[in-house]
Amino acid sequence: MRLLHLSLTNFRNYARMELSLPAGPILLYGQNAQGKTSILEAVYYLATSRSPWTSSDRQLLNWGAENDVLPFARISAEIDRRDLPTTRIDITLVREAVGGEMRFDKDIKINGVKKRALDLLGTLNVVMFLPQDLAIVEGTPADRRRYLNVTLAQVDRTYAQALTSYEKVLTQRNALLKRIYARQAGPSELSYWDEQLMAAGSLIIAGRQQLLRELEVLAQRVHYDLTAGAELLELRYQPSFTMTGNSTGQLAFDVLGLDIHRQLSPAEIGEQFRTELSRLQREEIDRGVTLVGPQRDELRFSVNGKDLGDYGSRGQARTAVMALKMAELGWMKEAIGEWPVLLLDEFIAELDAARRSYLLDRIDGANQSILTTTEPDIFTEAFRQKAAMWRVSAGQVFKPEA
Repeated sequence: MRLLHLSLTNFRNYARMELSLPAGPILLYGQNAQGKTSILEAVYYLATSRSPWTSSDRQLLNWGAENDVLPFARISAEIDRRDLPTTRIDITLVREAVGGEMRFDKDIKINGVKKRALDLLGTLNVVMFLPQDLAIVEGTPADRRRYLNVTLAQVDRTYAQALTSYEKVLTQRNALLKRIYARQAGPSELSYWDEQLMAAGSLIIAGRQQLLRELEVLAQRVHYDLTAGAELLELRYQPSFTMTGNSTGQLAFDVLGLDIHRQLSPAEIGEQFRTELSRLQREEIDRGVTLVGPQRDELRFSVNGKDLGDYGSRGQARTAVMALKMAELGWMKEAIGEWPVLLLDEFIAELDAARRSYLLDRIDGANQSILTTTEPDIFTEAFRQKAAMWRVSAGQVFKPEA
């Protein structure tokens, strides 16, 4: 898989850019705030319909377009996938007045046909390496859930649909809980929403459980190499409600007396989810919020039995994140049957020489990787010889003359 062409209009630093991209590594270099990261952000947006840095589409609009009659930004790309015709994605963000308020409308087209954001997922697959990925270990539970969601939704349509449904149902159920507390509705009205929440939520939990079991195997191999066999990395998914026979809140593969190699089915998870919703109904009504479900679940990292979020060093956290991201790359490659497009934003600069060499060796076979740096000299001469070296300055990309 690779990008053949990328077009940006009124996007971040770029008023207009047309860029044909070769296979293999592409190294974008230049000073900060020149537009290197914006290119990676645009590619990530094409894959996920969201930015890795902001939840506000307004921030993606080039400042020069703010005063246009109809301000808009557009990202377009042509994508080559194994055994498939060339695919074109166009995403247009238009700022318009609705009911006296300004909002952005997102228009997505695939090969000229209007699509939902859900339909976009899987058209382009990316794995992104960021210095900020350290938040997966050291950040909030929401950071870790977001990582799981973005990774899974790119390759699992069922998961993506369940996630979309769950978020809508959760909003409706929380609103109903508040109305019940205010005596504007009765508790019996919860049964419908409980069933919807349980159906979607159990698919999400099962999907995350399966993903982490597969990632752990791959991550442990990388982590073993990076630590010379001195440390064992474990990934642990913690649901917000206690599973059968388990007083610690871990999933069934941690449950004493159960087969640790057996994964709970969505149906098994759903039944226990239903029981917990029933048990907590009175408390949820009093608090006006749903207290259990995947929106409150956790992912924890441990090394040699020690929780990294609570007791690990910064170096251990960085090593664990690198192992996880390398595992994600291997997992996605296996899931889609080809290399995803790799995006590395200043990630190399965060690594010591040994880890830098380890990472570059293992992505050497990728169909396409796009890296950014302010220091091209940190890359080996051999890497720079085979990479397309493009300088980025003031929202323009300069290729070397032939």
